[in-house]
Amino acid sequence: MIGKSASASALTLLVITILIGTQGFAQATPAGQPAEAPPPAAQQPATEPPAAQQPAAQQPASGQEPAEEIPLSRRRARPKNYKNWTFDVGLGASLESGSTQSFVREGGVVATAGVARNANKYLGLRADFIFANLPLRDSVLQNAPATGDNNNLYAITLDPIINIPLSKKVGGYILFGPGFYHRAGSLSGDTTVPGSGCSPFWAWWGACTGGVSIPVSGDFLHSNQSAFGYNFGAGVTRKMPSGVEIYAEARLTHGKNGNITTDVRPITIGVRW
Repeated sequence: MIGKSASASALTLLVITILIGTQGFAQATPAGQPAEAPPPAAQQPATEPPAAQQPAAQQPASGQEPAEEIPLSRRRARPKNYKNWTFDVGLGASLESGSTQSFVREGGVVATAGVARNANKYLGLRADFIFANLPLRDSVLQNAPATGDNNNLYAITLDPIINIPLSKKVGGYILFGPGFYHRAGSLSGDTTVPGSGCSPFWAWWGACTGGVSIPVSGDFLHSNQSAFGYNFGAGVTRKMPSGVEIYAEARLTHGKNGNITTDVRPITIGVRW
């Protein structure tokens, strides 16, 4: 009886020893040994981007959004450095040349007014009206003979103009083109006898008939001569703080109708804006 109890006790002790040994073996497993991986079906792909995420290549490298393109209609146009229209007025005196200087004394009053249409900073087209007083020389009045006179020139010119900027305030220009010239005059106190011989003055005055004599009938004391011709000139300008320019200009005008010529050199100073 004692032998059976001892055998049962020994068997129980052996089972307990085996269980304790197994548990110790499991705890003694090295920490660096990888644990068994979970089943593949339970893993989530770590590299797959979310469905709503956009590809990174579509974003700018700097992280800033691209600048908005400005439409052409919203872009500011560059301001022009010239005026479409310019106007000018001037006063001065006349210097005669050619056959005109033989009968007209220098220093007659000159007045001008003009307008120019500019294509750009350098080129334009200018139209001018010119009035010039042409007083006869005292020697001419004595030979006429006459006690007084009133003699004027009215001209219209149309000229291409070339502007030459020299600095921000100083510039120059040249112009040339055709012109129409009308000279009108009258003599007072004249005692010339109709039918008298024709002198160089009466020929220039336009009173001679065939270049031989003064007409017997007709009003030869009044002269009206019209002619086409040309003109050219140059000037310098100085811009003032107000934007108005002061200019000085010299021209030569020439008109011819048959053998009768009119040559005037207006010298003017004025303003343009």
